[in-house]
Amino acid sequence: MPILQELVATGGVDNLRFLYERLIAYFPQLSEKEIGEIKNGKNKAWRSAIQKAGKTLDEQNLIERERGNWTITERGKTEVEKETSGFTLTISQAKSFSHTNIQLMLAEIGESLGFYAETEFEFYDVIWRETPKSQRLSHIFEVQSKGNIDSAFAKLKRAYQAQRTKPFLVITSERDLNRARKSLGREFQDIETVVTILTFAQIKQVHQNIKNIAEIIKEFLLK
Repeated sequence: MPILQELVATGGVDNLRFLYERLIAYFPQLSEKEIGEIKNGKNKAWRSAIQKAGKTLDEQNLIERERGNWTITERGKTEVEKETSGFTLTISQAKSFSHTNIQLMLAEIGESLGFYAETEFEFYDVIWRETPKSQRLSHIFEVQSKGNIDSAFAKLKRAYQAQRTKPFLVITSERDLNRARKSLGREFQDIETVVTILTFAQIKQVHQNIKNIAEIIKEFLLK
């Protein structure tokens, strides 16, 4: 199902080499070491598992495979609709969130996790720090609803190289993922393994859920 969902998100077709990394998000049990190996192309077991799953989907007429490109069939689209009905935000819903909405959500998420959060800090959209007096930026977020993705990556790179800040790019929808990943792999390979790319819908989902458990989370994080 994750493979089918990813193919739907990219308009129905994607290349296998991109799917290897895109599918990581569906498996939270993966360790940081395993994720690093997958992103570096060193985890042969992961690649084998994805290829095996693709073969099964092809045999069930849910996808078609040709020269590394996987295309979802009409039957596959039907399966996704049945599985995800009423669960995920649609792309049109995601686009209804403004740049400012997402910035405020990210700030509230950070505060719920015990960070000091601020929007429009210097030339960054959102930053998190351990405390208001901390000099180091712990997390930075660039929210990309339109404009130049390379410019956003340049800001993230600058922060990472200066303080090993955790960089995040937040994009409108999963349809933009390929464009972002191609730009990252082409011009910004030195930060490719450290940048996390999220969508507006994912931020909205986290924001909705974390508000209900914010106080409990803070208790866990108390030192």
